[in-house]
Amino acid sequence: MDLKNVQWSEFNLNEIFPEIQRGKRLKKDDHIAGNKPYISSSGTNNGVDGFIGNTENVRSFKKCLTIANSGSVGATFYQPFDFVASDHITKLENKEFTKYVYLFISSITKRLGEKYSFNREINDKRIQREKIILPTNLKGEPDYDFMERYMRHIENEKILKFQQYITKRIQKVKDFVEVENLKLKEWGEFFIEDIAQIISGRDIYEAERIKGNTPYVSATANNNGIGYFVGNTNETLEENCLSVNRNGSVGYSFYHNYKALFSNDCRKLRLKNKSPFVGKFISRIITGQKEKYGYGYKMGTGRIKRQKILLPIDKKGEPDYDYMENYIKKLEYEKLTKYIEIKNNEA
Repeated sequence: MDLKNVQWSEFNLNEIFPEIQRGKRLKKDDHIAGNKPYISSSGTNNGVDGFIGNTENVRSFKKCLTIANSGSVGATFYQPFDFVASDHITKLENKEFTKYVYLFISSITKRLGEKYSFNREINDKRIQREKIILPTNLKGEPDYDFMERYMRHIENEKILKFQQYITKRIQKVKDFVEVENLKLKEWGEFFIEDIAQIISGRDIYEAERIKGNTPYVSATANNNGIGYFVGNTNETLEENCLSVNRNGSVGYSFYHNYKALFSNDCRKLRLKNKSPFVGKFISRIITGQKEKYGYGYKMGTGRIKRQKILLPIDKKGEPDYDYMENYIKKLEYEKLTKYIEIKNNEA
């Protein structure tokens, strides 16, 4: 299963995929609400840009790779479900491939993005000529059997590691105390500055960034707010705190239980209550206020301080932190035990 011990050769994409087809343009204004994934040129969430119910003038595909021609150029994902492809996406399909072969090749194909940029797209002619390097057998043909075994091996390792993690997490949350329903609980208004210290971030500009493993929290709505991983350090380094986006995806809040750096596009919140479960509860409440803000209406320090949020309260009218902690513990316990139950039934 060592990638260094196999032979590799170049192949054109059209040698590997008999069916290469571009998606079809569908304007945002023409989207009908529905449940079918709409794949566009996003580099996150498997390329899913929304969910639609359109059935006419669209191109639906299933069980294939998608590659972004523009935007996040080269972003490649395996799509196991029915989906609609935009004209920023090309379908790569070989009906003989299994999920694992697709997954292996997707990790190779996405490297094509390094050759392109926002102004240089993978057009229809270029994609036909593109080459990728794949493991080969003794005949010099793509070794799909090796790819299948390799990805199954990786998946099994990941599943085992995840199950071990889940077992540990269950032990940490199983001591929850039953609490009343959110709708029955009494709530009160609080300014954010009443429950947290608000601290400005500090930008690390692209030219200054050093490659590393420290999360750098920016203003994205994805990946828990993490925009990059860097080797830099500064005074914003902290763990067990919240971030709130003041720019970009304004109003989104995330809890960080790991050491991270924080850009000036967000604000760091140091909660008075240090429980990670309380932190997760409050970050979700803050995110619920994001609809008040837009691209031209930033959430600066002054506004964050005076932003009101609703929190469960105790008999004294103070934030009921015990309730928040037990509510999140119970929620996590139920989700994790449900996952274990599903996996045991599949076995």
